[in-house]
Amino acid sequence: MLKGETPIEVTDKEFQILALLMKRAGEVVTRDEFLKEIWGEDVYVTHRTVDIHISALRRKLEDNPEDPSLIVSVRNAGYKFT
Repeated sequence: MLKGETPIEVTDKEFQILALLMKRAGEVVTRDEFLKEIWGEDVYVTHRTVDIHISALRRKLEDNPEDPSLIVSVRNAGYKFT
């Protein structure tokens, strides 16, 4: 994966999260949808797991992870890719 012309490494889960966000660009993806689509229903993980992976992606992709412009939080709903 590239950020500009700089290669960056993402984990398999980060890639899956980013792919889901990009597939639904502009739409809110809820934490429950991430858990179901990425981890499946037979694994116990919490909403916090999603937040941690999103945070890691932001550190890798965003110019300013503290004020993200690509992966945006939607309060009480989830995340969307802009």
